[in-house]
Amino acid sequence: MTDILIQIAYLAAAALFILALRALGHPDTARRGMRMAAFGMLVAICATLLHERIVTFEWIAVGAVVGAAIGYPLGMWVPMTAMPQRIAFSHAFGALAATLVGVGEYLHGVHGAGLTAAKMTAIGFEVLFGSLTVTGSLMAFGKLQELLPGRPITFTGQNVFNISMFVVGVACLGWLIYDPFNVHVFIALAVIGLLVGILMVVPIGGADMPVVVSLLNSYAGLAAVATGFAIDNNILIVVGALDGASGFILSIAMSKAMNRSFTNVLFGAFGAVDAGGAGQALVSGEMSPINAEDAALRLAFAQRVIIVPGYGLAVAQAQHQARELVDLMEKRGVEVRFAIHPVAGRMPGHMNVLLAEAGVSYDKLVDMEDINERFSEADVALVVGANDVVNPAARTNRASPIYGMPILNVVDAKSVIVLKRGKGTGFAGVDNDLFVSPKTSMLFGDAKQSLSKLGAEVKLA
Repeated sequence: MTDILIQIAYLAAAALFILALRALGHPDTARRGMRMAAFGMLVAICATLLHERIVTFEWIAVGAVVGAAIGYPLGMWVPMTAMPQRIAFSHAFGALAATLVGVGEYLHGVHGAGLTAAKMTAIGFEVLFGSLTVTGSLMAFGKLQELLPGRPITFTGQNVFNISMFVVGVACLGWLIYDPFNVHVFIALAVIGLLVGILMVVPIGGADMPVVVSLLNSYAGLAAVATGFAIDNNILIVVGALDGASGFILSIAMSKAMNRSFTNVLFGAFGAVDAGGAGQALVSGEMSPINAEDAALRLAFAQRVIIVPGYGLAVAQAQHQARELVDLMEKRGVEVRFAIHPVAGRMPGHMNVLLAEAGVSYDKLVDMEDINERFSEADVALVVGANDVVNPAARTNRASPIYGMPILNVVDAKSVIVLKRGKGTGFAGVDNDLFVSPKTSMLFGDAKQSLSKLGAEVKLA
């Protein structure tokens, strides 16, 4: 009877997870989706606590307390700018849990419970993908947090070496299926997984870290599926499959949004700063600075303004100042919309979440496909901390590393004002033709302070 109740609870939890994923597909239902997912996880955990294999609850209680003590600050106090690295850090812990379960199941089998070929396959797959996800996620966290260099770290023959290491890991898995009790090969499998995780991520530049984090999420899901098969837990199989599939689909979608092949993201070492590269050759001219007073006058007397938010807005935590500026312009009869590029910021939906947090209504957030044709009608395009996603070189310079990436048509606006901290390049390390265009004016400084000044001047205009 207890087992039937557990399976019914697992079924309900799986349904909640699927409905949550559907709700997360749109900003105005995303919060409801998160609540559904959290409740589904609570149902799954409570059902698992009824399992007959649990013989004592002391360490479970300790783990719950420690996990809550760590998880609450991570959820409540980490700023949105640090959310990508927080997610990478969480992936590392999730993958570590799966790996440790695999190690525990293997030791339990070696010492008397028996290891069938099917169970050894699940355990080996779990440990291989779990361990590479642990170190890969930690490397991604280090790059996003700037504890490690954001540029690609490469050496000659690196891709061949990495693939060879992974093949050796798969060979160890095959050996263990044939001879499950060879502990030394099992240790080698775990160590190779850890090394592959490091070697897989360090050659990828910071510009591609969001794609890598999404892919690592997929790997963590695959490890969870294997864990479910190893310990005969249906909810882990379902949830792991959802996680693995959604993470992989998101990785492909992000690669498509940058008009780059998935293999190019993984093996192309994109994101290096090359001051003398071909991507720089066609950029000439000087940036034209503007002061806040003149920029505010241009905004206050415009009919249509399109704001393009980027990672610089997130870093400065300037979303509230952006919303206040929009309110002031709309009081003067200005039509204002936000143009959202699919890879603006450092994770999909980054800009949507930031602006929604500040109270910007969803109808003002317009996706790239729908807003691009409206730039030619805009009197002013206000770019706040965006760089690569508005760079015309993606269309005009075949030698540029971002050539072919879909961009926002900011260059088509009648005039452009760019809020930028300095004259540096974006993640791709490519100078921006837009910034030296005759129709572009540069307002240098912290985005939050600049937007506050613009708001104050618009109020006086």
